[in-house]
Amino acid sequence: MGIELIAVQARARVHAALGDPGRLAIVDALAVGDASPGEIATRLGMSSNLVAHHLNVLASADIVERSRSEADRRRIYVRLRAQTLATLATLATPGRPTPGRVVFVCTRNSARSQLAAALWARHSAVPAASAGTDPVRRVHPRAVRTARRHGLRLDPAHTAHVNAVTRAGDLVIAVCDHAHETMPADERRLHWSVPDPVPSDTDDAFEAAYADIAARIDRLAPAIPGRTALS
Repeated sequence: MGIELIAVQARARVHAALGDPGRLAIVDALAVGDASPGEIATRLGMSSNLVAHHLNVLASADIVERSRSEADRRRIYVRLRAQTLATLATLATPGRPTPGRVVFVCTRNSARSQLAAALWARHSAVPAASAGTDPVRRVHPRAVRTARRHGLRLDPAHTAHVNAVTRAGDLVIAVCDHAHETMPADERRLHWSVPDPVPSDTDDAFEAAYADIAARIDRLAPAIPGRTALS
């Protein structure tokens, strides 16, 4: 069987899976953020059994993948597979209203949230900030070096607590599982389940986190109309 025919069959499997309105609604819900099966059920008003069935079909078609929370290991998060989405011209990121700012939050405010805010500033005129639920005093040196390799600058001494940063009108994006599970539940908040590079403490781990965040920003930023100043 030729390589081109295999690729066509894989695309056909994806399109067949998306032919069900419930599964397409799940994909739309995951277009800009990750969610647990329970969160998907609540957001879409589906039974947990139906969500489980749809997720199994989507996983079989390589549209979604599951990962275990780095905080609560009993919790599972679902995300879209970027490799599959890249082959589809029929999927579009749902448009969102313009927030006053985009605030990226992780636990320590030392790596993922810092990289995300710096990356966002390159892609959008909407202002960005970062914060932590339990911030440390300094940005991780590998995060600073990773940013520098990609032409970005992080202030090593600038970290902040989420309560001191967020305000009404912000779009808050939790870029780690612990922050998402620690903050009060909010259906308006987005969650990106980006693996923490700090425990590995290698350049490869920080580059992987950077690439994950960059791909997500590439999908989200065009869906948010830009502005040049805060309202």
